[in-house]
Amino acid sequence: MRHGFVKVAAATPDIRVADVEFNKENICRGIEEAEKANAKILVFPELCVTGYTCSDLFDHAVLLKAAKKALLEIAEFTRDRDLLVFVGVPLEVDGKLYNVAAALNHGKILGLTTKTFLPNYNEFYEKRWFSSARELSTDHIYASELLGSEECDYAIPLGNNLIYHLPDAFCFGAEICEDLWAPIPPSAFMAMSGAELILNLSASNDTIGKREYREKLVKEKSTSLMCTYLYASAGANESTTDLIFSGHCMICEGGKMLAENSRIAE
Repeated sequence: MRHGFVKVAAATPDIRVADVEFNKENICRGIEEAEKANAKILVFPELCVTGYTCSDLFDHAVLLKAAKKALLEIAEFTRDRDLLVFVGVPLEVDGKLYNVAAALNHGKILGLTTKTFLPNYNEFYEKRWFSSARELSTDHIYASELLGSEECDYAIPLGNNLIYHLPDAFCFGAEICEDLWAPIPPSAFMAMSGAELILNLSASNDTIGKREYREKLVKEKSTSLMCTYLYASAGANESTTDLIFSGHCMICEGGKMLAENSRIAE
């Protein structure tokens, strides 16, 4: 934070669907690049640890166990780095699977924002695998449940209404993909509670005219919520199906586009 400004970044890593180790390495590489660019807040796409298009692989314990292990290793990677990182990961809580945005900083998991609105139309089938944040039976999870050890234990906030505060700075929140498209998104309540920055971890596919629609939607949201809106979407190596992802990343403030990547993201 300098003179009331903070540098933020949105990144789309190169991933392989269900190749958690490969994805983790590229996420960590993205963290290094953001750190070199002096970014203080970095957002990655939805479910980037596993890939968004894993389909029924989300039902396999092997994948979920590997994702949890990778999440802890990415968190450890941030231990000596002065930036806050958001990554998307599937996480099982009390027997239900949730689509989660994990906030990582200085080796710890600061919070787990859960997706509220699950698309289940056209090419989307999220309700087949995931539960909505509305179905959560708790508002926290203990680190020991993730670590499998009692040596380092602390409560990690869990839910769709988490607001994060930077010391002597501003506060912000996160939502996940479809939450943005909802009539009353979680970010509306975050903004009314003082959030000045909203981060969106997304996996929005591309169809004719959809990129332009996304741009208008993010611009409008940054206007109506009087905030900066930071958006990162899944990339070109996401799927082997007939879906297309372009890695659309945007930073908007007050209805103006501050930064956006090209139509064909590498």
